[in-house]
Amino acid sequence: MIKRGAGFGAGIGYTAAVAGVAFLLGYGAGPLLAQSDQSTFRSLKLFGDVFERVRAEYVEEVSDEELISAAITGMLTSLDPHSSFLDLDRYRDMQVQTRGEFGGLGIEVTMENGLVKVVSPIDETPAAKAGLRAGDFISHIDGEAVMGLTLGEAVEKMRGPVNSTIELTIMRENAAEPFDVTLTRDVIRISPVRARVEREIGYVRVTTFNEQTEGAVRRAVLDLQAELGDEMRGLVLDLRNNPGGLLDQAISVTDLFLDRGEIVSTRGRRTDSVQRFNARAGDILSGLPMVVLINGGSASASEIVAGALQDHRRAIVMGTQSFGKGSVQTIMPVSGQGAIRLTTARYYTPAGTSIQATGIVPGIEVRQATLAVDETPHARREADLRGRLDNDQDNGNGEAVSNGDLAETDYQLARAIDLLRGVSMFNQAALPASN
Repeated sequence: MIKRGAGFGAGIGYTAAVAGVAFLLGYGAGPLLAQSDQSTFRSLKLFGDVFERVRAEYVEEVSDEELISAAITGMLTSLDPHSSFLDLDRYRDMQVQTRGEFGGLGIEVTMENGLVKVVSPIDETPAAKAGLRAGDFISHIDGEAVMGLTLGEAVEKMRGPVNSTIELTIMRENAAEPFDVTLTRDVIRISPVRARVEREIGYVRVTTFNEQTEGAVRRAVLDLQAELGDEMRGLVLDLRNNPGGLLDQAISVTDLFLDRGEIVSTRGRRTDSVQRFNARAGDILSGLPMVVLINGGSASASEIVAGALQDHRRAIVMGTQSFGKGSVQTIMPVSGQGAIRLTTARYYTPAGTSIQATGIVPGIEVRQATLAVDETPHARREADLRGRLDNDQDNGNGEAVSNGDLAETDYQLARAIDLLRGVSMFNQAALPASN
């Protein structure tokens, strides 16, 4: 019924016919129809009446296609912030995006209180370079108020030719006044995974869950293992500001680190719609300790991964509370007219917890911070005393070995690395001594 309703585009003749049939059935069949059917037919007649009145008397001529598209859009957007109608252009854009390349600003958004809310900027895109943050609100686009627009309309206004500029008015928490940011549109090519070594710890950052993500994570972990060998002490999986993406990719990435057990379950409206997704044998890290970093920009697929690894006690989740998008959207193509994105299920972590509107609560809360060096003169130490004994193991320079400047650049990551190093040291100390 939804597919058929979203697909028609033959104009008033077809629409009026539907309304007319509804009217005849509703009032001609009498008591043979259930009360709910009669109510539905009356509503369809109302739609047909309003459609005909607007078509005939609105101050400017509006095409049937525009009216029907607007009606479908209104029906879907009234359900929840994530259901929407995708015309052919937007449907193609979505398909390109899931493949890992699309045009725009590089920003994941939702609608809240009539304004566009930034879920997260994507790394190394115009939005990220301009300093947009998760939680920012966009109140105006090129001077035009966002209030009154649908999310799809606002997103459409933010699109445009590559190298063209756009001005966004940003409202930010704790900022005294809204401020304007000018961005230059670009082709957004998403490399979903970046990896590097931080001391003896492997670091893998996942920026989105597109069709390439699971394979990229697997290759990154194997490369880190080859580089570090037996010196590898653990892994940081960084899902901060990751807006999510494909459900199957979230499941596959989680499966890399679990030997068994449920990863996620989804439950729709019908009792027979429950689906459970379980891990297959084989942990790519062979049990090495893990930390998963999340924040308020970690949403959807990111929360599936973090929630599963947390519930199975496979990883320590660190950072700040995640976004809280616990619903599943299904893309349903409709007869060459585009597609509808419809919320069809909620998802639940292995412990049976829904994170909808609550998010994943980290096991260790660490807020992002910038540390400054304490320049206060220190009290006298042994090394300052006249006539002190020398250290017979002094290396000659008297300076401690630095572990880098992570704390200055990324406080949360630094704490994750410290935690993994501490766990590794504890595990090594607990090993029985060999004779």
